[in-house]
Amino acid sequence: MANFGNSRVPAVLVSAALLGAGGAWAETSSTLEPRYFSAPRQVTAGLEKAGEGYFSPDGRSLCYQGVPPGYPFYQIFVQPFDAAEPGPATPRRISTGRGRTTCAWFSPDGGRLLFASSHLDPALDRTEATARARAEEDARAGRRRRYQWDFDPEMEIFAASLADGELTRLTHAPGYDAECSFSPDGRRILFVSDRDGDPDIYVMNADGSDVRQLTDAPGYDGGPFYSPDGAWIAYRTDRVEKDALQIHVMRADGTGDVAITSGKGVHWAPFWHPTQPWLIWTGADHSDPTRRPNYDLWICRFEAGESGFKAGPPLRITDHEGADVLPSFSPDGTLLLWTASRAGGGRAPASQLWTARLELAALARDLEPPAPTSPTTEHTP
Repeated sequence: MANFGNSRVPAVLVSAALLGAGGAWAETSSTLEPRYFSAPRQVTAGLEKAGEGYFSPDGRSLCYQGVPPGYPFYQIFVQPFDAAEPGPATPRRISTGRGRTTCAWFSPDGGRLLFASSHLDPALDRTEATARARAEEDARAGRRRRYQWDFDPEMEIFAASLADGELTRLTHAPGYDAECSFSPDGRRILFVSDRDGDPDIYVMNADGSDVRQLTDAPGYDGGPFYSPDGAWIAYRTDRVEKDALQIHVMRADGTGDVAITSGKGVHWAPFWHPTQPWLIWTGADHSDPTRRPNYDLWICRFEAGESGFKAGPPLRITDHEGADVLPSFSPDGTLLLWTASRAGGGRAPASQLWTARLELAALARDLEPPAPTSPTTEHTP
């Protein structure tokens, strides 16, 4: 899922930079953020940049993607995590070390790691050489490119055994297959594929069998995650306006689609809270073309049931001048993990993973429920 991996995100979002200071508490003059979480703590270091992190089911490990020194593409890593004293730890690479990778996700039993990789690309030598040459040219020119994610047609989905590293390939269709996550019971996998001409959301069994398409609207649908009860799927889409991502929710069978966000903003990376009826995501206001949009984290309260899905008004919880994106929660719902560019000692900071303890009571007080008469704008794409 972007990572800025698996998403079609405007290039203004992020630029590559040098590694920020590792393990530091983030300094902030914000009066907003301390209301909703403790001082953020950086938990990745030693990689050129890192992002899109998720907790293991027991909360004692993190998976994420990071760019290792000397290689141009993200690789997939796992590292220990101590909730009592969070900070950088030595990561273990799970991917092969070659190709583009993205979308790491633990199986519910914690024994496997799901991710997408292009390491089987028959033209990988040329792909790597092109990327290295561009990086060298940028270094000579002092140029920093804005982030851009490629829908690599050689991307396939794999499951790695965390015990012995054995890789199992799960997709075999031509085209881009990525942005994958397990269902809460571990029996199914959501993923994104452009095998029908544009990126849509699919579901398959955990062994790669019984592939079924869930969305079929023109444009990009991606970044899907099941709700904790497995009844709903949150995702992002640009079906209304190209590259103008919005958050949608649909039932697990693809019906009952509801738009959660709309307008001139760009909203992506939705994630479910594990114990509360809350949905968090990344958003920025793009309504003023003369101002640089800043990406922050937003959260809403929702109601879901037989009658459909309704969301309350969104609440902004970050206001740092750097990008705050790709949020996720710890299994017990007490910790927030996200990708941010916050540290750097005066330099433009690289994206790294940060964590903080949530002020759950404050969030519960400030999150308004959906209005009783609010329309659901339900439709089936």
